[in-house]
Amino acid sequence: MQKKKTTLLQSLLPIIILIPLLAYNVMVFDDTLAGANQMALLFGALIAGFIGFYNNYTYEDMFKGVSNNLRETSSAIVILLFIGSLAGTWLLSGVVPAMVYYGLKILNPTIFLFASAIISALISVATGSSWSTVATIGVALLGIGKALGLPEEVIGGAIISGAYFGDKMSPMSDTTNLAPAMAGTDLFTHIRYMMYTTFPSMGIALIIYLIMGFSYSETSAAVDVHLIQDALTETFNITPWLFLVPVIVIFMIIKKIPALPALFLGTLLGGIFAYFFQPHLIEQIAGTDNLTFQATYKTIVQSMIGETNLATHNELLDSLLTTSGMAGMLNTIWLIITAMIFGGVMESIGALHTISNSLLKMGKGIVSLIVATSGTSIFFNLTASDQYLAIVVPGRMYADAYRDRGLAPENLSRTLEDSGTVTSVLIPWNTCGATQASVLGVSTMAYAPYAFFNLISPFMTLIFAIFKIKIRMLTDGNKTKEVVTE
Repeated sequence: MQKKKTTLLQSLLPIIILIPLLAYNVMVFDDTLAGANQMALLFGALIAGFIGFYNNYTYEDMFKGVSNNLRETSSAIVILLFIGSLAGTWLLSGVVPAMVYYGLKILNPTIFLFASAIISALISVATGSSWSTVATIGVALLGIGKALGLPEEVIGGAIISGAYFGDKMSPMSDTTNLAPAMAGTDLFTHIRYMMYTTFPSMGIALIIYLIMGFSYSETSAAVDVHLIQDALTETFNITPWLFLVPVIVIFMIIKKIPALPALFLGTLLGGIFAYFFQPHLIEQIAGTDNLTFQATYKTIVQSMIGETNLATHNELLDSLLTTSGMAGMLNTIWLIITAMIFGGVMESIGALHTISNSLLKMGKGIVSLIVATSGTSIFFNLTASDQYLAIVVPGRMYADAYRDRGLAPENLSRTLEDSGTVTSVLIPWNTCGATQASVLGVSTMAYAPYAFFNLISPFMTLIFAIFKIKIRMLTDGNKTKEVVTE
């Protein structure tokens, strides 16, 4: 039978049902990542499937869309498993505790949020990866901040802001390369043009963090940093040599070695350093007085795959010195799979295309086009639950429209990054939001209000459009010129 076009109302119906259900889960369940949101996404996919059957789409059509989505996220799932194993061996080896120990010597509550955002930004620009930044330096910064007495959700917001600044601006970032490819411009033109909106957004975020730091300086005074440092030295053999592990991993990523082998080597190095620097911990966890091969192997592998808890004489520190290994990532992987099922069905029945086309018809001017692009990118982050789709699909959709209206392609690539790249981490069921929440141990809804750079960026691109600031136009021969602010 001939397929019928999915109407706008039909396209919106699964979303109208899904969004309130996800919001209600937050109110009802303590941990929505443990299954409640996964069921909501499957229910939304079921509603979309019924609409597809009504419009004569076959099961094979819809399952093909799901399969394509899952294939696109397979590498992210494997990376998540390795991040979990890396966290385990870096705790057992003393790498993260050493970062916390020396960080407490340097940082103080007043400048901590400001410094965390800058440190995360520098590492992310150097590596081109927000995920690697959060999983390594971010975890250590979270531990330092909590030891200083700052709220974990605020610390998480500062780390996320810095990490996604680098994700946008680094020439080694996949999204930074993907956006200009979709829009039809070159990488460095794209980066230069992003500076106009990205630097002001980050500048505002840093000012907010600096102001907030003064309010936390007094409330954090009751935390005795020396007690925490003493507890760390009693539990671990703390030495600067432990920093070799993260330095090697970051160097590999800077040299464009793929994330999987870099994280795998980081995991193995963590295990090796645990044997040489923390043999007493291996004996303690294994319950033996002799450091045998079997005890060492079992303890290190257990830190990679499962829960590791290290007891100290400091209650706050005990809550920091715990990881769940690969097993701790399974709920996140479960969420990613169900999100891809929902997005795959929605895409295969034409619902996402229908909604996007409707946004494009809302206006004919420059401002309305940039608003439509920004809205579509955020919409795909909400529905397709994938950062890359939030860049690829709007990029394909609007490339001709920008050209037809005389807009240079870097306007499109900048808008895709300002709206698609940075908002993905603010959505709990998006692959980025789910991953970072799992890695940091802070829920997406908790850190999102404090990820100021990510919140400001979409509004900044709209402000530039409304006031015609740095809007580059095509002239004869496809050369460009700037629009003069009216």
